[in-house]
Amino acid sequence: MANSALEIVGLLLTLIGLIGAAASTGMPMWRVTAFIGENIIVFETRYEGLWMNCFRQANIRMQCKVYDSLLALPPDLQAARGLMCSALALGGLGLLISLVGLQCTSCIQNNDRAKRLVLIIAGSMVIMACICVLIPVSWTGHVIIRDFYNPLLIDAQRRELGEALYIGWVSSAFLFVGGCMFICCNLQSEDKGSERYVYSRDSSYMAYPPQPLQPQQLVLIPRPEPQLQPQLQPVLSRHPSTIYSNYSRYPSVRSAVAYL
Repeated sequence: MANSALEIVGLLLTLIGLIGAAASTGMPMWRVTAFIGENIIVFETRYEGLWMNCFRQANIRMQCKVYDSLLALPPDLQAARGLMCSALALGGLGLLISLVGLQCTSCIQNNDRAKRLVLIIAGSMVIMACICVLIPVSWTGHVIIRDFYNPLLIDAQRRELGEALYIGWVSSAFLFVGGCMFICCNLQSEDKGSERYVYSRDSSYMAYPPQPLQPQQLVLIPRPEPQLQPQLQPVLSRHPSTIYSNYSRYPSVRSAVAYL
């Protein structure tokens, strides 16, 4: 029951992280114009994203332009595009696979080991999606901070961290937690289930058909009358004696069997 609740929580966290990663990929707010100096009144703000550049005039109107050529983009931007798309693909596929292995679903019946294996695979894919999101977001933030403190650049070339970078960091955290919950819950269950005995399949065995029980007829044995028997004197001999000196008034089991 506890593992089922943790699996549902991990599924929700993975879904939230996937939505945040998709929003961060499509948003143009990766690099934002830095307002430096004493000029407070600024009429234009520039945003740079993975797919387009946008300009906003006086916080009223925004115009966006998609990049004309993919080959004309810098290598770091192309790598960021590929990694974010890979993260969305891995996260979406891992989310769909996790639905098959949840305990509250009936896709795989009477096979707990297969369910645990499916969830471990889904968790690994979600963690890989987290890494694919974290690399371009962190690298872009590093480049922005490095250029901001570069004295060779003018103020118009400096940029600040955009909202998409913060959303990407939070989304990667959600994806990491969701993937770890998928893996850790099922690894613990696998260790507990490994203590059971395992029987070899190569051992030969023979199946016997069941025999029906037949009622046996009861036989009454009459009680013999007591008889006086002479007492025997013990005789020393090298050979074991077959004569028993102790006689009982009641019939023994051997006498009953001999009577039958």
